[in-house]
Parts: sequence; structure tokens; C-alpha cells
Amino acid sequence: MRARKRVLGVDGCAAGWVGIALGTGGPQAYLASSITRLVEQAGADGPPSVVAIDIPIGLPDTGRRSADVRARSTIGARRSSVFMTPVRAALEAPDHPTAVALNRELAGEGVSKQAYGLRRRILEVEAFAQTTDLTVVEVHPEVCFARMLGKPLGVRKTTWAGVELRRRLLAERGIPLSGDLGRTSLDAGVDDVLDAGAAAWTARRVAEGQAHSIPDPPEVFSDGWPTAIWV
Repeated sequence: MRARKRVLGVDGCAAGWVGIALGTGGPQAYLASSITRLVEQAGADGPPSVVAIDIPIGLPDTGRRSADVRARSTIGARRSSVFMTPVRAALEAPDHPTAVALNRELAGEGVSKQAYGLRRRILEVEAFAQTTDLTVVEVHPEVCFARMLGKPLGVRKTTWAGVELRRRLLAERGIPLSGDLGRTSLDAGVDDVLDAGAAAWTARRVAEGQAHSIPDPPEVFSDGWPTAIWV
């Protein structure tokens, strides 16, 4: 049997970042305060060929990203989980009121405190993606799970039913996430681990040439990044 390439799926969590790596064996879990450190930890057990991260990569200069608009349309009742990525000027603003004003001027809408609160993570991942030699792609777990199920999920990821459905979908695709995951078991939420597993599933699809981008082809803004959500 041909050995599968090692890949890494990443999601944010309260402790920083949680990662699920897939290769020829079972999934491995990692936890770190920075994206660079997380990839280094995973790489110590074998360098990943693809890193898939649940965070916007590629920032619009004006208006909305097509990736966000189209991803929302694919996940039905869960569409609010895809937030509209603020324009670059808003994310680089020194405070939330300034960000709101800039985004209204350049995109015609405000910026939620939640979206503005992610600015450090977004810019952290951007710096990593633009400088690493690894293949880095953006994913959204709800889009991944909807693709696995063949339709939008009808249950929230924070409910028991939602957790069990997502765990089953991953297990059916050779990504069993249960039992002791080391420090990750203590410092990452269940939904964060499952989301990282969904990201890893897409990373594997990218590595094997099975994934596609939303939109296709990706958009390109002034930062030069091919902006798309992969699934």
C-alpha cells in the first residue's frame, strides 16, 4: 500500500493552536501557543506536506471575499459560523471603533468585536504562510463536515449530538479522535479538536489532489495570496 503523505490540520483554541496530524498511522495531536511552534512540534515527528488552517488567509482591500460569501451558501443553518473577513486596513486598525469605520468605508459594513478580536491570529498566520516552504491552505470546518455528510449539518458543534456526528464523520474517514490525546486532552475544547481533525481531512485531500477551492480559481488581492477556502 502506498504510504500517505503526512499532513496537519489546525484550529485555534484558548491555549493557542491545536493540530491534528495524519500520516501512515493514527492521528496525532499537538498544542502550542503559536502557529510556528505548533508546526515545529508536528514536524519533529515528520514534516507535513500540507498545513490546513481554520483562519482567513488573504485579506481583501475592499468589499467581501468571495470565499466567505460562497462558503456561507454551502452550510445552510450553520452559515453564521463563517464571518465576513474584514478588509486589511480594518484588521490593522489600533482599536475596534476605528476598524468599524474603516470597514464601513471600504466594504460597506461594520466589523464585529469577535472578528476584530481575531486580528492577531489572522496576521500571525499570514506571516507564517507567506514565509514557510510548506503548502498552507485555508479551511473552514463546517464546510468540511458538510462535504463529508453530503449536506449541511443540522446540529451545532457544541451540542452532544453535534459532537457525536462530527466524531463519526471523521472516524468513517480514518480519523478516529477519542481517548487520551496528551496535553491536548486537557487544554483544548472538544469542538476545537474535531475542527482540527476536519482541517486535517482537507489537508490530506489537498495532498492527494482531491480538494477544490471556493472560489475556483481563488481570488488574489494586493497581498498576492491565492485566497480561497479549500475542501
